[in-house]
Amino acid sequence: MKLFSILILSLILFVGCSKVKNEEPSLKVIDTDFSKGRLNHEQKITLSDLVKFHGHKCDGLVVGFLAIQEAMKELYPKTPLDRTDLRIVSKSSPCLTDVAIYLTGGRYQFSTFYVDNDIDGLFVIQRISDQKTITVNIKEGVIPRDIKSMGKKAVQQELSPCDLDNLKKLEDDFSDFLISSNSEELFQVDEVKEFEWKPTTKNDYIKTDILNKLVKECM
Repeated sequence: MKLFSILILSLILFVGCSKVKNEEPSLKVIDTDFSKGRLNHEQKITLSDLVKFHGHKCDGLVVGFLAIQEAMKELYPKTPLDRTDLRIVSKSSPCLTDVAIYLTGGRYQFSTFYVDNDIDGLFVIQRISDQKTITVNIKEGVIPRDIKSMGKKAVQQELSPCDLDNLKKLEDDFSDFLISSNSEELFQVDEVKEFEWKPTTKNDYIKTDILNKLVKECM
């Protein structure tokens, strides 16, 4: 009877831990409470919220969300992310740039966001008030090689309709893996000393997520 009780307790703990581990990624943020308001409006942003803004769920969106979630443990370990006190530099990926502006509140017109493919990492994030700056990157070997190679072919519009479906399946599976994993093991967060904010005006990056929008369905 005692052994049975232990087994039941172990099963409950396992189910409970699995449920927590597979929860939808989210971030607590704080903003002003109206157009000329005070900094007291707290809310939770989920991956689903971001999907509606971006247009679809994909591995790049998940990577970006989890990367910033992990980075905020360094900048805001005990408080909500202050979207009035952040600026961010992003790689040019459509997914990463949408994650950057949606989660941090960074905007080009206010000099709190710009794109630069030469940065070391996915994002460089700076807390404006004290200039503390961090970079976050996905660790080497986390992204499957097939996704990298097929992704490059997709950008060159070299994949067949069925190959595009296969790539989507790979990316969906990878997204599930990321969400169910420990982000600390996937991302590297480092502080950047004496970072200089240098907004660029380049605006001819390729929006890679619409290149194959007219490809026929796989038969």
